[in-house]
Amino acid sequence: MQAPARFVNRFIRMKRSNNRDGISLRPPGHTPRVSGPTRPSALLRRHALALLAALAALLPLAAAAAPPAAAEVTLQLQADGDGLLVVADNGLAGPVEVLLSAPGLPRLAADPALPARATVAAGAREPLARLLPAAGVDPRPALRLQVVPGDPRARPRDVPYQRPLADAHPRIDQGEDGPYSHADPENRYAIDFAVPIGTPVLAARAGVVMQVEARHRGGGLDPLRDRARANFVRILHDDGSMALYAHLAPGGVRVQVGQAVAAGEPIAWSGNTGYSTGPHLHFAVQVNRGLRLVSIPFRMPGVTAPAAPRAP
Repeated sequence: MQAPARFVNRFIRMKRSNNRDGISLRPPGHTPRVSGPTRPSALLRRHALALLAALAALLPLAAAAAPPAAAEVTLQLQADGDGLLVVADNGLAGPVEVLLSAPGLPRLAADPALPARATVAAGAREPLARLLPAAGVDPRPALRLQVVPGDPRARPRDVPYQRPLADAHPRIDQGEDGPYSHADPENRYAIDFAVPIGTPVLAARAGVVMQVEARHRGGGLDPLRDRARANFVRILHDDGSMALYAHLAPGGVRVQVGQAVAAGEPIAWSGNTGYSTGPHLHFAVQVNRGLRLVSIPFRMPGVTAPAAPRAP
């Protein structure tokens, strides 16, 4: 099935760099009133602990803690004399390419002029532009930040990938140029492995965990609603390519951002989240081709994807 659209873009937040500068796209926070604590009886506490233990036994896929918040790329604004300095803060464990624009303010003075493009290293903060808005004009609501994971200078090597599953002969539902959802550049060379929910997912190649998402619980066939609801792991390889493991189970990520993993190491449990017709693992190798995330061909010995039907 097709991978979720704009994996990184949906994590973009414009955060305050201090109490005055910057805006947030999140709803305002709410602090509920909390009544004073009460002291339960020892019997009630024992019953509660027994109930929690029973629930834990019924949920083998539940993580020991709540799923981690997804790492983000944020846009920060800082006062700089009579202007505003715009900075991209990359919270991912891998490089990203960004494009800053202000389509609602075509005459906004900036140095360099907008749109401004840059590559931001893992964990780095990169100044993008200094804005010089006209008197009385607040440019912040008009700012847009396009983000694509990966370094556009990456040069992938031709290396073999291991199967991302322990099964020696997994069923493949869709492969290269699959007519259902593998016709776009981002997914063209992806493989969909049909596996039950909860199947261990293994790293197909060594690398560093660049990005994870494990908080989603739903899935379905509504493209507008479901493409942004897939859980996934993105692993960065030493040649700049990235492996994507998608549609994972809720709370089904077993690794953390920045963690080094070896080929064959368990990283997740498969699921059915996001835009999906049924339980499966979506696997693709991707690179950044200049603000375009594209999948590329890869070798996986012992795995042959079905050929897509060709027009006569």
